[in-house]
Amino acid sequence: MAEERVRRRLAAIVVADVVGYSRLMEEDEVTTLAVLKERRATILQPVVRAHGGRIVKVMGDGVLLEFASAVNALSGAIDLQRKMADKNAALPDARRIVLRIGINLGDVVIDGGDVYGDGVNIAARIQSLAEPGAIYVSAGIRDQVKRKLALGFDDLGPKSLKNIAEPVHVYRVLYEPAATKDHAGKPQLPLPARPSIAVLPFTNLSGEAEYDVFADGLTEDLITDLSRNAGLFVIARHSTFAYKGKSVDVRLIARELGVRYIVEGSARRAAGRVRVNVQLIDAVGGDHLWAERFDRNLEDIFGVQDEVTDKIVEALVGRLAQSPSRNRPKSLEAYDLCVRGRSLVSALNSSPEALREAEILLNQAVSIDSEYAEAFRWLAFVYWQLWAQSIESTTENRSRALELARKAVALDENDAAGHWFIGYLLANEKRWPESDEEFAAAFTLEPNNADALAICSELAAFAGRPSEAIELIQRALRLNPHPAGWYYWQLGLAHYAACQYEEAVKILRMEAIYRSPSRRILAASLAQLGRRDEAMREAALFMAMTPKFTITHWAAAQPARDPETVQRFVEGYRMAGLPE
Repeated sequence: MAEERVRRRLAAIVVADVVGYSRLMEEDEVTTLAVLKERRATILQPVVRAHGGRIVKVMGDGVLLEFASAVNALSGAIDLQRKMADKNAALPDARRIVLRIGINLGDVVIDGGDVYGDGVNIAARIQSLAEPGAIYVSAGIRDQVKRKLALGFDDLGPKSLKNIAEPVHVYRVLYEPAATKDHAGKPQLPLPARPSIAVLPFTNLSGEAEYDVFADGLTEDLITDLSRNAGLFVIARHSTFAYKGKSVDVRLIARELGVRYIVEGSARRAAGRVRVNVQLIDAVGGDHLWAERFDRNLEDIFGVQDEVTDKIVEALVGRLAQSPSRNRPKSLEAYDLCVRGRSLVSALNSSPEALREAEILLNQAVSIDSEYAEAFRWLAFVYWQLWAQSIESTTENRSRALELARKAVALDENDAAGHWFIGYLLANEKRWPESDEEFAAAFTLEPNNADALAICSELAAFAGRPSEAIELIQRALRLNPHPAGWYYWQLGLAHYAACQYEEAVKILRMEAIYRSPSRRILAASLAQLGRRDEAMREAALFMAMTPKFTITHWAAAQPARDPETVQRFVEGYRMAGLPE
């Protein structure tokens, strides 16, 4: 008869445990038992009932719960933790009843009113990993609820659990307002008229951290390829990588970035093959518009990139005339080196150490593939930064940067970044018509290039057009709502050029940019406002960071069509006490 009562079913199992139960019992057994009894009657039982679950058993310091739904299980667990926290608020720390909770979705054996099996054991092991007051869940729970509950998750990675054969992927639930306020409290940006899209960082499923750079490279290249389409509004790389490693609801991401569509993906690279999963999501309607898995030889990865781009564009704006293809590397080793190098220097204020490391990696890339345009472009960028940041301000670095940038454009006329970068170098050479032509070519090839807009802002400021400069950098910030700090440098520079010194100070003191060489503009802004002591302090901090700086070198190096604007900066630098 007993055998007839045993059956199996899929269930969401919740295991909760009282933190420090033995200590509480040792200090005051009677009170602890009374409080636990009261909490079960007034909190646990009503919460479980309200969320459609059942209490399987109570085990002194813990409880085992069963739910038919992953959503109900997690909602109930959050409700339980919040109500326990409310009750604890009036108690001293030593007497608080704090839970740690683990949840798993799995197959369980039902025997009468009890449940057994790995589904239960995994929930118990996950619970033992959790911090006091926290909820940890398995990947099965997270996958079921991530689009149904507006929650964030911290990815804790695969965990080896006692007596469980395979590692279990575990996530921490970010359920308190404080844990999600960075996302929930941000204003919603208006949707552009064009189909708007953000590509989230692809997840590396290879099991090896060294392939993170490969997954990142796929993401960055897909963003670049989509940005070349004038029919789309594409969020820049830096803003989407702000979500790397964070399991935030795509609806919240779309709201923060001001887009309708989200691309998610993963990549697994092993034994000369690559498997790429990609899905296109309508974050407003909640529908999956397109999803596909590509299982190819590793050498075919660039063809996969092109195919994914074409299918996304077709899904959103229909079949369009294809843009001319960018130059693709002939060597995967060179590609890996280039992706590692560009990750170190994809900002205008990279550290000297990062620049030196990138120089080594990129030189290796071009030695392996002598026709790899992007690697030459980033190498040119490295030498330009060594010169522009006064790290190694030799004319050799400046001329080498221009020579390599020319080579990059010659190798790939269809790379927008190559055009705007050489356009910027030509502006620094005061070769304005050529510079203008290169920027025009860049925007023709890639209308969504936020970095090019930000650089154009600087050129407009030094051309004596500060209002245009502010408008350009604001357009760049719309395409890149979570930008690299140097965007704020450009915004502060534009406001300084417009004689809006208070606004420049406010911007240049933002955490994202404050501890960078932009301090010289902050010092000048403070000096223009008559705040001499603050200006001198910021100038001293700037010189400690960039000891080789001189006003003369800076003034000669600016891409300035308007001498009066340069003189305004020189005046501010002198007033702040920077060296001639």
